[in-house]
Amino acid sequence: MRVFKHLYFLVFIIILGGPALLKGQSVKNTPLTLWYNQPANNWGEALPLGNGTIGAMVSGGVQREHLYLNESSVWSGEYHFNENKEMPEKIKEIRQLLFEGNYKKAEELVAKYCTTPNDPRYGSYQPLGDLYLNFKDVDGEVKNYRRTLDLNNATSTVEFTSGNATFKRESFISAPENVMVIKLTCDKKQKISFDLALSREKGATTTFKGKDGLLMQGTNDFGGSTFSSALKIITVKGSIATVDGKLSVSNADEVLILFTASTDFWGKDPTEQCEKTIAAAAKKSYKQMRADHIKDYRYYFDRVSIDLGSSINNALPMGERVKKAKDSNDNELCALFFQYGRYLLISSSRPGGLPANLQGIWNKDFKPAWFSDFTVNINFEMNYWPAEVTNLSELTQPMFSQIERMYPAGKKSARERYGMPGWEMSTRSTPWGVNELRASPSLLFQDGAAWLCTHLWEHYLYTNDKEFLKKYYPIIKDAALFYDSFLIKDPKSGWLVSGPSTSPENRFKGPDGKSYSVDMGTTMSTQIVYDIFTISAKAAQVLDVDKEFAENITQKRSALAPMRVGSKGQLLEWMQEYEETEPQHRHVSHLYGLFPSNQISPATTPELSEAAKKSLTVRGDGGTGWSKAWKVCFWARLLDGDHAYKMLMETFNESTLPNLFNNHPPFQIDGNLGNTAGIAEMLMQSQNGEIVLLPALPTQWKAGSIKGLVGRGGFIVDLSWENNKLVKGTIFSKNGGECRVSYSGQTVRFNTVKNQQYELDQSLISQIK
Repeated sequence: MRVFKHLYFLVFIIILGGPALLKGQSVKNTPLTLWYNQPANNWGEALPLGNGTIGAMVSGGVQREHLYLNESSVWSGEYHFNENKEMPEKIKEIRQLLFEGNYKKAEELVAKYCTTPNDPRYGSYQPLGDLYLNFKDVDGEVKNYRRTLDLNNATSTVEFTSGNATFKRESFISAPENVMVIKLTCDKKQKISFDLALSREKGATTTFKGKDGLLMQGTNDFGGSTFSSALKIITVKGSIATVDGKLSVSNADEVLILFTASTDFWGKDPTEQCEKTIAAAAKKSYKQMRADHIKDYRYYFDRVSIDLGSSINNALPMGERVKKAKDSNDNELCALFFQYGRYLLISSSRPGGLPANLQGIWNKDFKPAWFSDFTVNINFEMNYWPAEVTNLSELTQPMFSQIERMYPAGKKSARERYGMPGWEMSTRSTPWGVNELRASPSLLFQDGAAWLCTHLWEHYLYTNDKEFLKKYYPIIKDAALFYDSFLIKDPKSGWLVSGPSTSPENRFKGPDGKSYSVDMGTTMSTQIVYDIFTISAKAAQVLDVDKEFAENITQKRSALAPMRVGSKGQLLEWMQEYEETEPQHRHVSHLYGLFPSNQISPATTPELSEAAKKSLTVRGDGGTGWSKAWKVCFWARLLDGDHAYKMLMETFNESTLPNLFNNHPPFQIDGNLGNTAGIAEMLMQSQNGEIVLLPALPTQWKAGSIKGLVGRGGFIVDLSWENNKLVKGTIFSKNGGECRVSYSGQTVRFNTVKNQQYELDQSLISQIK
């Protein structure tokens, strides 16, 4: 039983003055700029811009500027469903073989009947094209070169001096206008001259649109989306000519480039959409578009500020700064990295669009790693871990809409592949909601739907939006309904188990010494079943529906196989204590119960917490970029801030590109977003029915502040600390209701009123004997 020392915080009610979330209010940020003293040598050094739909990577070249272009719905492939008619019956046979310990035969049957060869119709996320600016009047030695990305205004700038002239290029992608805007200026008259080309390696053609514009049109392979992109040049002085498929600008004082893109994914004619968008943007001044862009972006970004102190390393170009981070305790870089994750999510996931994929919206390859898709055995979920807690709740909407697109194929798969009601999701999906089995037994995974549904429940916990819960309850219930029928009693233990399944992508040594991946009742699968039963029953209670069903799954939850501790003190990953084929495997799936779930906690399950710590120690501090990010979250949940900080340093040391992209390798955005979530967890947690202040504050962050984090229940939290101790906490209640706050073993409960603010001052704590 958990024992608290009950203390009363002196609470000041501040009725006036809203939280960081309220419209019209912004939080002043510390300087947040990525800067470089040379152009990008490759894509991994270019700087990302995005508005949730259009993406660009800005290289910052002197004689030649190269922008890599993307649009979030430029995908090859199409909706399809590959039948596996024999799978339901074969699953029964596979289960029996696994119960008997015949892993070899079971895995052979899984490979034959529970996989699907890679189907080209699955497709992948595709590059839109490339924009090149080849400059003519840049002559002489280049001096004072500076290339930046300012996170405060989502703008990239390139500036340098050549000869006796200083050139400047400023770029941003406006969400209000849905255009990329590039402004070119020079402090000398008639010095801006360049040729502009818009092209794509394959599948597209570019034509002139009048004397000042280009139109690129194309179609993606295997039934994919049809797309268009349009560009217009506006000059001050100078001239524009059409030469060899390019627009040639000569002797201009100033140039404005407007670019947009669209596809038929949403059912509209992409060329028509592009032409309308460019025409509308061309009527506005640069000053107005920039102001509207910054206002729109800051509406999200300014909700959270963080200050971990200054660093002399901010005088270094970012590539050098990252290399020195591990040995220099660059706390300011940690703060920038946290905000960079928020910047990337704002730039790649906006309401009304597609969700962030494995690379957000930035991809240069026609055959991207892992299709740059929505991988639902960790990566897609990790993309949205920071959304609620870092005050970007609306940005989850694209994920929820994608869940709706997945739902029909998930129901079909549950019925036809498993012979079950409800819905399930395998490892991967695309914008069309494809639910495709993969080509390897190690990717057999039917727990994606249930995991995704936990995000629906989390959104409710953070917002208390009952209408939202009512809308998505049928999807949540159907995920639970699948396991209600799919679970089977283990003949040896009598526990209910799910399977056949895997601990994603990991393998174990069977009794015969050979390597296998498929088992019954893997720990992660059981933890996910536990969660979907829990949230489905709670949702039913909130909505006052399906009482009998809720009682049934609650009873079955109590019969699930429990988490168990192995002979070395580790949390077991499979039903038996197998030897691991790869002890330092990148996936740490059996610790799902620690994070993102809350089934394991030092406060409520100390023995399991120690077992989780042992498992993490055995796994080691290595791994891929996103794996290290997950470990930041794990160590934060284990209240070990110093080890969480160590994982951040390992991320900088081994898994961060010069542009701060997290490197798997290659780049995967989930690593960036997982680290942002992890830093939030170090400073505030709310998963166990209380808001815990500074639960995993590392020794290195001796003094600092953070404003605008969100706790479950709709409480906005501001914190400041000195000498590693809390100085002040502020709680703004968005919804009212009881608030429970904990710090350093002390707990207080108090009722809150909607839209009122409460200050907690440690110096005014008095103990009640």
